[in-house]
Amino acid sequence: MTLNTFKNVLFSALFIAISFVGYASESPENENDKEFNAKEMIMHHVKDAHEFHIVDWNGKPISIALPIILWTDQGLVTFMSSEFHHDDSGSHIVEKDGMRFVKYHEKIYQLEPNVQELAFDDEHHPTNASLPTDLSITRNVFMMWISVIVLLFVFISTARVYKKSDHKIPTGIAGFMEPLIVFVRDEIAKPMIGDHKYKKYMPYLLTIFFFIWINNIFGLIPIINGANVSGNIAFTLTLAVFTFLVTTFSGNKNYWKHIFWMPGVPVPMKIFLMPIEIVGMFVKPISLMIRLFANITAGHIIILALMSLIFIFETIAVAPVSVAFSLFIGLIEIVVTAIQAYIFTVLSALYIGMATEEAHH
Repeated sequence: MTLNTFKNVLFSALFIAISFVGYASESPENENDKEFNAKEMIMHHVKDAHEFHIVDWNGKPISIALPIILWTDQGLVTFMSSEFHHDDSGSHIVEKDGMRFVKYHEKIYQLEPNVQELAFDDEHHPTNASLPTDLSITRNVFMMWISVIVLLFVFISTARVYKKSDHKIPTGIAGFMEPLIVFVRDEIAKPMIGDHKYKKYMPYLLTIFFFIWINNIFGLIPIINGANVSGNIAFTLTLAVFTFLVTTFSGNKNYWKHIFWMPGVPVPMKIFLMPIEIVGMFVKPISLMIRLFANITAGHIIILALMSLIFIFETIAVAPVSVAFSLFIGLIEIVVTAIQAYIFTVLSALYIGMATEEAHH
């Protein structure tokens, strides 16, 4: 059984268990479950946030505030997330420039005039507030900036080592980076794209490999509350769109001929295959997006679900098992951070190679 198979089976079992617990906690007859809602806690930690929650001290949360940037019908509004005083229930109102804002489930709502509190419909959706355009620097955005700074520092430092070395001998950080760069070149770019065309795409392949990898690693650091960047569908969607654009604009005559008029098959089959190939153009980046998103999110959910078992069963006897399995999954996740970056890069290179492949005679 592979690591991904084991993780998926464990994730499925825990998801079913936590779903039942989350359903039970919504029942008014279960007062004890109201004290700890595993489903709510897990989803709160997995999704993006407007602040970094570090720890609770003496019953009070300690966090790092981030800028709130909103574009409303009356213009731009900015303030710090600390003005919500850690409230995510929509009860604390922030007044700015004559407008009133609340934060409910990590979404910023603008209250209608003369409204004092949020009102909800039967499905618990706000009815007296609207969603302004949210351009805030969220936790995931902040960590992406940090990862960009780290990558620039690493690669610029590596380039300087080679520039100063007369014999191009890698030392220090360059000694660590060279095998990784050579690995991407020799094991991904050359086999998938070809010896004559791979150089053109090396900057892109190196960028997505290291960018995904370092963000996956940041997601495992507890002190920054595990910013789940790769577990955000918008992040994986953007990377998949980049791969789609590179593949589409790199496509040669042979590539488009195989999509719109498959050579070597009867005309009725050409007509039958054409819509399938067109759909396949979009299915490939969609599979890239979902694979990265699902695998990273599943790892976070498994660890949080395992730790939740201690509070669900309300006994310390479960703690050794929960902690042991959490550490085990954590070790697997360290490997998965690199594996998922590798898979995304390999498939991107494969799609590019298919688009640039010359016709065989």
